[in-house]
Amino acid sequence: MAEFIPPGTRWFALPSPFPMKRGGALHGARLAYETWGRLDTAAGNAILILTGMSPDAHAASHADNPAPGWWEWMVGPGKPIDTRRWFVICVNALGSCKGSTGPASVDPATGTPYRLDFPALSIEDIADAAAALVRGLGIAQLACVVGNSMGGMSALALLARHPGIAHSHVNICGAARALPFSIAIRSLQREAIRLDPEWRDGAYEAAGTYPENGMRMARKLGVITYRSALEWDGRFGRVRLDAERRDDDPFGLEFEVERYLEGHARRFVHAFDPNSYLYLSRSMDWFDLGEAHGGDTAAGLAALTGVRQALVIGVRTDILFPIQQQEEIAAGLRQAGCQTRFLAMPSPQGHDAFLVDETRFAPAVAGFLATLPRAANDTGKVA
Repeated sequence: MAEFIPPGTRWFALPSPFPMKRGGALHGARLAYETWGRLDTAAGNAILILTGMSPDAHAASHADNPAPGWWEWMVGPGKPIDTRRWFVICVNALGSCKGSTGPASVDPATGTPYRLDFPALSIEDIADAAAALVRGLGIAQLACVVGNSMGGMSALALLARHPGIAHSHVNICGAARALPFSIAIRSLQREAIRLDPEWRDGAYEAAGTYPENGMRMARKLGVITYRSALEWDGRFGRVRLDAERRDDDPFGLEFEVERYLEGHARRFVHAFDPNSYLYLSRSMDWFDLGEAHGGDTAAGLAALTGVRQALVIGVRTDILFPIQQQEEIAAGLRQAGCQTRFLAMPSPQGHDAFLVDETRFAPAVAGFLATLPRAANDTGKVA
């Protein structure tokens, strides 16, 4: 499967070999990223954004790629993450298919895609790769690391494995460990892909095939959990499709919500590598910040003593990363001596609220970043 690389992407060469937490190493690996704003002379105004599972590094438009990014209303001049003040870096996760080295990338040892020969991927590997990039850009300490969803996990791993790398943190709809419900959903998603005959044990491209049905089912399962029952009811109710938009299958699409899921899934399937989906999905299942503390997640959070200020945001209607997980993060950071603010958003959109609920999330993030101290040479002017 080809990689999907947006225009304006930059690449950082990771140390080679790059050791992986669960064994093995990558050679000649790279990390895709994009930047906005200007790094000040003390390299003290950098903000790192770590993404969820499927986004690329294109969080917002810029001169090299004017297309709107996946967080367009959050990043830019005068926006909550204000690029007149901050130098913003967004990283495509290691293991993805959006420019960073992953299962769809060519293995330099064989000249063919890694596919299932890619080493086992962990959230910690994603964090270590991001840390290498930050240091490679000459940044000793980030002003803030921002992580949402899977990125919230990656950010916590970054803070744990690289103490002092950031003096503040924004964790949005994140988690310090995977819960059984989330693991169960991701397990079903992976099973849908692997049971598709066209998956061919990960070698679909070599046979000129693609597990489209499996990917469609996996994406539909995901989308259902990204939103809340309240959102589904408010948007679609029990509205049925017009007769001309139905087919002759008595069990085919009949309701508007079915049509929405089908359309969303079909737009996604050929824009993401199935093997990358499997690897990234499993990395979240494995993650537990308490692993190095005898399975005590609270102790793992309390060990993050290098963070001075934090904002933790959860959504009351989130069923995938339920709000008790963000409450756990906030409590643990306070135990670590971090000045922490916790917000429980009443957004009806569920887990994906941070992507769409600008009214609530924009002021929260802008307000927190405004409290961070300015470097002596930070004028706040546009670069």
